[in-house]
Amino acid sequence: MPRPFTRQLIALMLSSAAYAGVAYATPRANFGQLLGLIAVAFAAYFWLVRSQLPLRAALVAGLLFRLLWLPATPALSDDYHRFRWDGLLVAGGQNPYLHRPTDLLAPPAPTGNVQLQQQLTDLYPKLNSPHYFSVYPPVCQAVFGVAAWLFPHSERGFIVLLRAVLLGAECITALLLMSLLRAFGQPKHRALWYVLNPLVIVELTGNLHFEALLICGLLAAWWALTRGRWVWSAGALGLAVATKLLPLLVLPFLIRRLGWGAFLGYAAVLSLVVGGFFTPFMSLDLFSNFGRSLDLYFHTFEFNASFYYLLRAAGYWLVGYNLIATIGTGLALTAGLLLLLLAWREHQPTVASLGQTLLLALTLYYLLATTVHPWYLTPLIAFACFTPYRYSIVWSGMVWLSYAAYQTPVYSENLLLVSLEYGLVIGVLVWEVVLLKPMGWVTDAHHIRTN
Repeated sequence: MPRPFTRQLIALMLSSAAYAGVAYATPRANFGQLLGLIAVAFAAYFWLVRSQLPLRAALVAGLLFRLLWLPATPALSDDYHRFRWDGLLVAGGQNPYLHRPTDLLAPPAPTGNVQLQQQLTDLYPKLNSPHYFSVYPPVCQAVFGVAAWLFPHSERGFIVLLRAVLLGAECITALLLMSLLRAFGQPKHRALWYVLNPLVIVELTGNLHFEALLICGLLAAWWALTRGRWVWSAGALGLAVATKLLPLLVLPFLIRRLGWGAFLGYAAVLSLVVGGFFTPFMSLDLFSNFGRSLDLYFHTFEFNASFYYLLRAAGYWLVGYNLIATIGTGLALTAGLLLLLLAWREHQPTVASLGQTLLLALTLYYLLATTVHPWYLTPLIAFACFTPYRYSIVWSGMVWLSYAAYQTPVYSENLLLVSLEYGLVIGVLVWEVVLLKPMGWVTDAHHIRTN
């Protein structure tokens, strides 16, 4: 039998080969090859996390896996074209929230800049959503704008700079994970569930999704709370909200932890931070255009959903057409009410238990969502590090089945694969809840100060 070090080295080499294969030799349409490489990466991942690989070596490995992607053009997502479109507008002094890409190509050129107009014309055919207003919040727009300003004529330069920003956020996230785990008396090795996770590596560093900044901001806000610095925490959470709106879901779970007085001050600081980021883009049309794009998310877009697909099928059976407008609203309201109920009924909320609570809250939110792209799940993996629950790790492996929808130019989901994904994930979730609840597991962190 090979020695443990040899097996660890083999696992590291297999991981590197799998990531290189995905980054440089796997088109999104090649579902079989993608699934095979991801399966290799996950097998190596589980071995490395459980093999007692020295923490420092594992952290270096996580960084090197991410650096493998540095010059790569994302093959599994074309969202970066819209990132660049918005960035060119910001660098050119334009407000990216005011016009849809289709509007900017109609003569006369609204930008008033011939060079910018030519760049947009060349980029337009690559966009996957030219008829929609931008939905990326101002922190994203700032990064897009800086990258486009530094590399106005280089797509690869733009990509590398975005990737460097996300890599920096991931490095800070790793440090925050270990600091929080140490503060709560938990093994720092648990951070490796996130640091080495293939979904995190491929979707955040590889495909340039800004959940990397969202997670970093969320953990920074939590870290500041453990030290009683709620103003700094509110600032960090504001940064996360100005990157993606999802962290707004955290607010109801802070009321009982902070008390109403501190919570109102917290909300005020957060509002000032978010408002400050939006100020450069402020206009009469900002909120209506941004709201239209959010409305599309809840009432038009559908991808890799669970309970929504069951309700959609029932709607077809009852009325003969897709009731997404009604079902989407109903599921969003249901999710909101359940999260408020969870915040109200939470048993002995503490700063230390926040990770487990947010894991459950985000799980409920995504189970009731109409759209669940793979990278949406990455915050679940970060919060799972603080709990004994591993269903989100299983989900991070099963969600790759959703890429079957891209095998042909005509987008088409395989509902059998979607059923397999959610059947296994919900089965593991129920099994873990039934198994671990009788064990009486709670976070032991009574010494953490909350004010």
